[in-house]
Amino acid sequence: MRIAIDAMGGDFAPEATVNGAIMAAGILPSDVRIVLIGDENQIVEILNREKFDKSVFDIVHTEEVIGMGEHPAKAFQKKKKSSIVTGFGMLVHHQIDAFASTGNTGAMMVGAMFMIKSIPGIIRPAISAQVPNVGGGSATLLDVGINPDCRPDVLYQYGILGSLYAKHVFQINNPSVCLLNLGSEEEKGNLITKAAYELMKGSEDYNFGGNIEGNEIFNEGKADVIVCDGFVGNVILKEAEALYTLIRKRKINDEFFERFNFENYGGTPVLGINQPVIIGHGISNAKAIKNLLIHTKDVVEANLMDKLKEAFK
Repeated sequence: MRIAIDAMGGDFAPEATVNGAIMAAGILPSDVRIVLIGDENQIVEILNREKFDKSVFDIVHTEEVIGMGEHPAKAFQKKKKSSIVTGFGMLVHHQIDAFASTGNTGAMMVGAMFMIKSIPGIIRPAISAQVPNVGGGSATLLDVGINPDCRPDVLYQYGILGSLYAKHVFQINNPSVCLLNLGSEEEKGNLITKAAYELMKGSEDYNFGGNIEGNEIFNEGKADVIVCDGFVGNVILKEAEALYTLIRKRKINDEFFERFNFENYGGTPVLGINQPVIIGHGISNAKAIKNLLIHTKDVVEANLMDKLKEAFK
């Protein structure tokens, strides 16, 4: 298995990326090879400073970087020798099994949609986040940002994407799928969620558990997958991040709230495209990069994209 990471992506690259790869190399099995894509001189300098054998990695040299603040589509089109464009090119030509980055999210989505492309039958891909519950588990929340506006049939498909992700990557047998709404009753919600409920009710594609309210998403046993549009999902994700930051600032040590730390999850795959593309947080440190690479391995190992293709035949 060959997993490539954009060594130049993120606010603290390449330092955090290379150090995270070093940490991951000590954990991943021997048949997993990490490919570092970026400025070879900078990468080797860090490896030498850390006294780490550079032969452990494959290094693919690139001359350009797509910055965090650049226009995604324009930069992707213009910077053909960037680490992000190079990574997608390698993925398209099956030189790697997965591509991960904490760089420009928009550019990553451009590459995912226009080079890797959606699985036939999927209306809109999604990205997810893990929401911890008080019992020690977590729920997959999707979408959390790609699609701020969703039709009912898109929300229905999110149930399939999330259910297969939870089943094959997180090993949850028959995961329960719930629709995020402002009430538990079937008739509650806006026009979109009401229509989505009608589609999801009695679904043979997944185990639909009905509506879930915002004050229940951290409860144990309520849902393994929570479906919502990207606008609502992104607000929930950012509020969870803000809550974690607030807890830390107030010097409160609590095992449950520590699980809100994005570093523990690393990143999330773009669900609904033909090959594994994993996106991480721009402020990722070495620990987050390590977990990003480990999760990427899990996604590839689960053969998730082929499972999705089979479901949408």
